[in-house]
Amino acid sequence: MTRPAPTAERASFGMRRPVGVPEPAEPAPEVLPADTLVDLAQARRDAGIDEVLGALDRELVGLAPVKTRLAEIAALLLVDRTRARFGVATPAPTLHMCFTGNPGTGKTTVALRLADLLHRLGYLRRGHLVAVTRDDLVGQYVGHTAPKTKDVIKRAMGGVLFIDEAYYLYKVENERDYGGEAIEILLQVMENNRDDLVVVLAGYADRMDTFFAANPGMQSRIAHHITFPDYTVGELAQISELMADGLGYRFSAEAREVLGRYLRARVGQPWFANARSVRNAVERARLRQARRLLERPDPRVDLAALTTLEAPDLLASRVFRGEPDGATITGGS
Repeated sequence: MTRPAPTAERASFGMRRPVGVPEPAEPAPEVLPADTLVDLAQARRDAGIDEVLGALDRELVGLAPVKTRLAEIAALLLVDRTRARFGVATPAPTLHMCFTGNPGTGKTTVALRLADLLHRLGYLRRGHLVAVTRDDLVGQYVGHTAPKTKDVIKRAMGGVLFIDEAYYLYKVENERDYGGEAIEILLQVMENNRDDLVVVLAGYADRMDTFFAANPGMQSRIAHHITFPDYTVGELAQISELMADGLGYRFSAEAREVLGRYLRARVGQPWFANARSVRNAVERARLRQARRLLERPDPRVDLAALTTLEAPDLLASRVFRGEPDGATITGGS
């Protein structure tokens, strides 16, 4: 991939070579003859694309449209890289993205796998993820925002910068808000450093639409808009089972039936946040199970008792009393 010459802006964000000092020349790769046959399946295996997408399948239930789009992006980048071996000039792609959807739909996990994928394909140096919110970028007084934003960008260079609830960067009702300064710096870096940094903006779809309407420069730099659908009740049940299994628990047959009733009621309540709410429900079931075991007339337990969540551990939820089930655990989309 051809990299643009170093500039003052690039050096200031932690790039690898000072202004005016050229990068050492690399030997030009041998151009393949036009009649050479390249095995794309082998190239796909060598790049580890299936490994990354397989990990995504294991980690996240459902989200078929999201996984399809990620597979398409991977295929395009692999084909571009193969075309370059034949000497076909392909400009470096713009890979900045916008993830829209409700909380708990896997946006952060997908961003993490995206970083790994782009690193394996040679589009990112390091392939790490730096996840931030407005508070990490915007200062509280004059002169505070620029150094905060630049420090975050420096840490993210070579990987993916994930900005959750990105619309909070822009507060139209506050003329003295410093979010605009952070946006200007981001716009500059997204354009000048797009070969070494991928920015992913995330949040609710309607609020992101408002944000882009007020910041057309940001909209023009986003190449991929990916919508994360809510999970179905069946998918939420699968997520519950996976989460419980990861903690060394299982649901009894009766508890599994109650879980389905719980989920059907919970999705219509306030503060529902997909997988986050499921995680919260599993944690509360564990708390109730522990109390139930300690309050049994017979204090002796075996492994099955210690690792099985029973119907009463779920039936004690406020959902079955027609009450909201409370706020969800925060952190991670």
